[in-house]
Amino acid sequence: MRTYDFSPLYRSAVGFDRLANLLESASRTSSEGGYPPYNIETTGENAYRIEIAVAGFTTDELNIEVKENLLTVTGRKTANDDAAPQKTYLHRGLAERDFERRFQLADYVVVTDANLVNGLLSIALKRELPEALKPRRIEIGAGQPLIEGKAEAA
Repeated sequence: MRTYDFSPLYRSAVGFDRLANLLESASRTSSEGGYPPYNIETTGENAYRIEIAVAGFTTDELNIEVKENLLTVTGRKTANDDAAPQKTYLHRGLAERDFERRFQLADYVVVTDANLVNGLLSIALKRELPEALKPRRIEIGAGQPLIEGKAEAA
């Protein structure tokens, strides 16, 4: 595994500390295990979807939380061995273990919907820019004519 030193970025750039933190976080999480597998896709100009393979989990065993631009999806498998007779597996390929997946969201990206269908947890996201940040047309007025850099006396 290769590690990167982002301290020069902190020394030479002002206001980019969040970007450096995101890069550090991404380098740490890329080395973590790949369970459960997931897809991230764009479904429109400002719309996205995360699909996570959660076979064997029910909606009661899954939790989705957003806090300060961090989307956290957790799965906690309830112990159902007590209710059912003891099973003897010849091969156990389904993991059915607890997990936690974290996704850093850009500013103004919100979760709009979440569904669990056929073992896939689908989370819909949308970028919703506030009106103040949306482009707007500025009308150009005629103003007063200038003579040699001075306003004309009225």
